[in-house]
Parts: sequence; structure tokens; C-alpha cells
Amino acid sequence: MQIGDKIPEFSLLDQNGVKRSNRGLKNPLVLFFYPKDDTPGCTIEVCGFRDKYDLFKVLGAQVWGVSNGSTSSHLAFANKNKLQYPLLCDTNDSLRKTFKVPKVLGFMDGRVTYVIDRKGTVRHIFRDLLNGPEHIKEAIRVLKEIQNQ
Repeated sequence: MQIGDKIPEFSLLDQNGVKRSNRGLKNPLVLFFYPKDDTPGCTIEVCGFRDKYDLFKVLGAQVWGVSNGSTSSHLAFANKNKLQYPLLCDTNDSLRKTFKVPKVLGFMDGRVTYVIDRKGTVRHIFRDLLNGPEHIKEAIRVLKEIQNQ
């Protein structure tokens, strides 16, 4: 997936067993892929999105996290961190493969955030395994740009 690409239609269960699909989305979507539930870097990242969630709503965007954890793992992680947005269960890494999220050092799932506009076009891609908080800042910056166009 590259900037300017239209994202394909997808559908995955979230931590509550609700099927989430990008079909018919009318708002921008911040789709962030993270390596694993309940690890230090991932906890910092998901809590960063949680802490700025009201700003994402003001900017008209939805926030969805994605990793290959199960519904029970995602539910425990979301409850523990009081997340107010869905965590999608990409248990077979199909969405990760579709978006071409790379492995780091050949074995560790990468951390990549996609900002997708209301037409389903990728407007920004941010890759940084170690700096979870920067994913939030970048997404907000790009959403503000989109809003001002």
C-alpha cells in the first residue's frame, strides 16, 4: 500500500466480536498496525491514541488498531487500558499482508499507521517501530491538513 492507493474492502472482528468493515465509511480512518497486545511499546501507542481520541473525533476521524491478537486478548488489552476505539483481530495477518506492513528484522511485526481519507485513499503512511507517540502526532497533523483542504 502506498500514498495515493485506494484501500481494498476489508472486514474483521474487533475485541467485542463486532464485524468492522471499511465499506461505506464516510469519515477519514486512522488505521494503525501494532505488533502485540500488552507489550510496553504497544501499550504506549494505544494509550496515546486513547488520550487524543477526542481530538480525532473533532477532526472527524475514526481510529482502529490492528494486530494479530485474538478477540479475548484484544478485549483484555482494551479493558485494561480503557480504550474507546476498536482493535481489529487480524489473526491470520491477512490485512497486514494486504497493506504490506513489513516485518522488522525478518520476524517482528512492524508498527505502521495509515491515514485514509473519506474516499478510501491512503493520504499518509508513517513507519516507526520504536516511537509509538509519533504515530499519533503524525496522524493528527495529516488529518488537520485534510480538514483544511
